[in-house]
Amino acid sequence: QVQLVESGGGLVQAGGSLRLSCAASGSFYSIDEMGWYRQAPGLQRELITHITSGGTTYYKDSVKGRFTISRDNAKNTVYLQLNSLNPEDTAVYYCYADIMTSSYSQSTYWGRGTQVTVSS
Repeated sequence: QVQLVESGGGLVQAGGSLRLSCAASGSFYSIDEMGWYRQAPGLQRELITHITSGGTTYYKDSVKGRFTISRDNAKNTVYLQLNSLNPEDTAVYYCYADIMTSSYSQSTYWGRGTQVTVSS
């Protein structure tokens, strides 16, 4: 009943930028925390950023100053602005959201991922 769909990935040269989007749809009461993980080839999935419903943010040290997370609560959408990209940022990026599906039930939902490839 709840689906997250990412978009905005693609191929970009080193130093370039991309903007990722993740929209939640379906039947739910509200969305709490939203965020992004990424997984590079051969590596574990890592949390890179998240944002609370009130706008408090967290960033992994390696992306601070380069990536910016934001959200539009009216659109049930979280965004990730990727700037100053380098080849080490190449990965599949996954969004997640902690969603209240009733007044007493909260679950974490995941998108299927969007590929970001940075060429040197």
